[in-house]
Amino acid sequence: MAASHATVGSRSNRAVLLTVTCLGQFMVLLDNTIVGAALPDMQHRLHTELTGLQWIVDAYVLLVAMLLLSGGVFADRFGRKRVYLTGVAVFTAASLLCSLAPSLGWLVAGRVLQGIGAAALSPASLALLAAAYPVPQERIKAIGLWAGLSGIGLAAGPVAGGVLTQAFGWPAIFLVNLPIGVVLLLIGLRHLGESRNPSAPAIDIPGTVLSVLAVGVLTYGLIEGGARGWTSPVILGSFAAAVILLAAFIAVEARRSAPMLPLRLFGQRLFTVSNTAMVVVGLALMGSSFFFSQFFVYVQGSSILRAGLQTLPVSLAMVIVSPYAGRLAARYGFRTVVTTGLALAGLGLLTLGMVHADTGYGNVWWRLGLVGIGFALAMSPLTGAAIQAVSPQESGLASGISSTTRQIGAVLGVAVLGAIVRTRQSGGTSFESGLNYAFLAAGAVTSATAVFTGLWLTRSEPAEGSAAPRRSTDSGVITASNKASVNSR
Repeated sequence: MAASHATVGSRSNRAVLLTVTCLGQFMVLLDNTIVGAALPDMQHRLHTELTGLQWIVDAYVLLVAMLLLSGGVFADRFGRKRVYLTGVAVFTAASLLCSLAPSLGWLVAGRVLQGIGAAALSPASLALLAAAYPVPQERIKAIGLWAGLSGIGLAAGPVAGGVLTQAFGWPAIFLVNLPIGVVLLLIGLRHLGESRNPSAPAIDIPGTVLSVLAVGVLTYGLIEGGARGWTSPVILGSFAAAVILLAAFIAVEARRSAPMLPLRLFGQRLFTVSNTAMVVVGLALMGSSFFFSQFFVYVQGSSILRAGLQTLPVSLAMVIVSPYAGRLAARYGFRTVVTTGLALAGLGLLTLGMVHADTGYGNVWWRLGLVGIGFALAMSPLTGAAIQAVSPQESGLASGISSTTRQIGAVLGVAVLGAIVRTRQSGGTSFESGLNYAFLAAGAVTSATAVFTGLWLTRSEPAEGSAAPRRSTDSGVITASNKASVNSR
């Protein structure tokens, strides 16, 4: 695909661009994990139930999931600098709204706006970087730095969230974005060069709207079902509406010349299997992470600060292991690394399903570490497999779809595991017992997916020595951030 690149002058200009894009992605990734540490304080101060906490998380993830692909197209068509800085401005303003939110409704509204900003900021940051480094080897190194430095946000989130919440209360976790956003806007307006792709496809507005509505209505049914009753007309109606909207989305995408989601790609078994597994990765990882701090605070009686530190093994393991996952896939093959990763993650979640109020932390941290290591091993090769299944011209789209499927899984994970906990509690069991069932369910699904993926990738994984190793390595670098969407070409 032809692209127009901004002329990048001195090495210092590139350094500024790399700093700005890394800092923007860092802010988004920090928000991924910093909120989890503050959930117990939010529940206390906002006087909300588990359902409210689910909406605080899913309102953000839902918009990111559904708008990532469109965000990349917007950046290519209307200017990567313009879309990036618009995303930064929206994200920063939304963070201020979240910090000032007087009620749950206002906070959820702020989280929706944050999701919109992140969906513009994230792919545009990578598109800016790709445009500034047209030489493939230089681009790979730049993206490696982008993923590694911004990925620190994942590990910093739980600690920063615990410290800020303990000292100032939950609004502080959103205020931390304000100085970062202001600095990015001031530097970006002055130093970033504009670039765009004049041959980028048209924006698929009907597909985008239908996808947001379909997943949104389904999420509503899953989150509210425990409170309103699974057989209530509103909940049954929401599930029926989700099916109708999904069918309409598929029909629209099948007829469009430039669809947001080309359905023909799913004719490739490798593409379908890798994206199916990625949904499970998002579901199990985000769904279980949603409860980690709540387990330590409500079940084991930890302070919010201590709980933030106690959840660190997951994100730390992911930051450390992710950069190596693509290289391992290049050496040992997609199937071996993916199935090993999913099996380790499944084992970690199953063992977490057996922890109790009196389980010492020395017998808990390694289970969290297993979860982080396992999912880190699986994610990059799964994206690499999706990229390898399509033509080189569609590699950016394939990686964007992989990120989107993971985010959809994350939306459903918070909703489904939350529904399990709430249903168990309504049946008279304790919160601790509900968590055990949720972790066991996530572990069982992940373990089953390890078996499924191993069987299906036996015949369809790329052959050793093909283009797959380098492509998977590149993808491993890109997706190490656990939030990147590759929509640039």
